[in-house]
Amino acid sequence: MKKKKIVCLAALLPFLLLAVMYELLPLAMVVVDSFRNDVTGKGSLGYYRIVFTKLLYTKAITNSIRISLISALIGIVIAFFGAKAAQEQKGKLGTVFATVMNMVSNFAGIPLAFAYMILLGNAGVMVQFGKAFGISALADFNLYSRNGMSLIYVSFQIPLATLLLMPAFDGVRKEWKEAATMLGAKESVFWRKVGIPVLMPGILSTFSVLFANALAAYATAYALMMNSLSLLPIQIAGCYVGEVKIQKGLGGALSVVMMAIMVLMILLTNALARPFQKGARR
Repeated sequence: MKKKKIVCLAALLPFLLLAVMYELLPLAMVVVDSFRNDVTGKGSLGYYRIVFTKLLYTKAITNSIRISLISALIGIVIAFFGAKAAQEQKGKLGTVFATVMNMVSNFAGIPLAFAYMILLGNAGVMVQFGKAFGISALADFNLYSRNGMSLIYVSFQIPLATLLLMPAFDGVRKEWKEAATMLGAKESVFWRKVGIPVLMPGILSTFSVLFANALAAYATAYALMMNSLSLLPIQIAGCYVGEVKIQKGLGGALSVVMMAIMVLMILLTNALARPFQKGARR
């Protein structure tokens, strides 16, 4: 038994080393840099003062939070119905649906931005269609705005949320639905009183994943907007690859703020899910 434990620990050692070298060590360096002046090397809170007082960075924080919340909310609502339909359609159709969702969830970054430019850019296919047929919602749509970015983010949030929610629907037993039907309850009443409360821990944890996914998304936003829309990932990247000089301290402070926002969202969703988890145990 002891030998087996040693073998297991030896097998985990490479993964532990990778986690330390590429996750924990860089994280510690970023945090340390955020509290150290780049010029003097002394401890300072100056970069945090800049982050929370300079309009460029406060705008980046509010824009990132707004787009992340909107895309996560819309994505999880649509994904709920998609995962519900997949759970009800077992067999080949459900397998095909899961395969398509898995494929679409990986369609992000620069290819996704390019696809939206073709469809909804200033000279995009759908925009030209709207102008030709007098559909103002399409003709006047501005892809290069916060609403445009929210739409793009929703498109990769939906498949990810669907894949994450599909296993949660297996926890809603068929017998519960049958019992509710025999007692005269409508399907909407069942989902409101039983189904959604059972799924709520999974829904909230999925929401926190979607929020973090959108908050840290970089390639799509940069390919589409460059520096015309201030977002946290773009500002962080600009501090490390700036044309004038590298600002490790400022980039570290922005990174710590972004991580703090993620942690706060995780703590909030966990706190909201706790009553539902206690109810499920009873």
